[in-house]
Amino acid sequence: MSKRLPNGLAWTLLGLTVVLQTAGVVLALTGGEAWAAAFGFIPITVSFALVGALIAVRAGNRLGWYFLAGATVTALSVAAKAYASRTPAAVLPGAAWAGWILTVSLGVTAPFFFLTPLLFPDGRPPSPRWRPVIWIAILAGVAAALSSAISDVNFHSDFPHLRDPVVLVAPLGTVYNLATTIGPLVFLAGAVSMVVRYRRSGQEQRLQLKWFVYASAVSAVVVAAASFGTNNPLPEFEIVVPLIPAAVGIAIFKYHLYDIDRLISRTLAYVIVTGLLVGVYTGLVILAGVLGFSTPPAVAIATLAAAALFSPVRQRVQRAVDKRFNRVHYDAELTVAAFATRLRDAVDLDTVRAELQQTVDGAVQPAHIWIWTPGRGPL
Repeated sequence: MSKRLPNGLAWTLLGLTVVLQTAGVVLALTGGEAWAAAFGFIPITVSFALVGALIAVRAGNRLGWYFLAGATVTALSVAAKAYASRTPAAVLPGAAWAGWILTVSLGVTAPFFFLTPLLFPDGRPPSPRWRPVIWIAILAGVAAALSSAISDVNFHSDFPHLRDPVVLVAPLGTVYNLATTIGPLVFLAGAVSMVVRYRRSGQEQRLQLKWFVYASAVSAVVVAAASFGTNNPLPEFEIVVPLIPAAVGIAIFKYHLYDIDRLISRTLAYVIVTGLLVGVYTGLVILAGVLGFSTPPAVAIATLAAAALFSPVRQRVQRAVDKRFNRVHYDAELTVAAFATRLRDAVDLDTVRAELQQTVDGAVQPAHIWIWTPGRGPL
């Protein structure tokens, strides 16, 4: 009975998140918002809520409850914003209170996400010395929510056609700005704590940390690149951020946990190859223009040259990256290649069997090794 209650609460919060997000979409579409804006936050809220529920129920990890709470409050803020953001001619009853809920919930949501690096992967800080960071984050969230709740900090700027229903004191803008500034500092402290945790942890937890860092790094790079190329990187943010809860789920449930080194090496290799080939392509097109060749043939030649270089460049880059970031795979390839070289000169069956056993043990490191030979059975 004691286990059914938290499990039921987890699934209830997941369902509530989906309902609130659906209500937000309906309100946004009926209020005249574009489809992209109406559906934008669905991947983020649903991915955090779903992964959070699975972690809370199956792993009993408190990080799942943080994800669930953050996703539920985010879905509530999305629905409240859609309800309060209608034009003055189509204001719904209680729209001002919906706007008030949004401004308060923005302060509440931040600690749930800023504390994730500090609490990953077991839901606890690396040591008791890091607990003050948690309390600082919580107090900052409370200060931001409270300053928005009792004063018009940003209500009028968000909803100029509405009147803040709760204004007890003059705007507490200084308190709110200070509280929101603490959030990124808490996130930075969490990043430092991950370095500390990585140095103290064993192989399995290091792989878990790699999954989280990999997803966070990919998300940060994509959003940063989009911010340079466009004025609004929000669509890219909404697409790549769900990688973070997905990576957390893989790490905590240890599903394909040991594939992270290969994933990192493949990603780095393809990024490097893409950069090199783009450079070659651009250089050939510019060179052709300087030499006076017409543009279509120059583009065609540059494209063919980039395509021809892709495979050999990728293989060389992949070997270099594996040597640095995926050492196990690199060493295994060297071991197998050395075995193939020795096999060409071996004629004795016992020698071949011993070499094969040594190669498999060095490359794969299995718990047991059996070798079947015709007429002699397993050895």
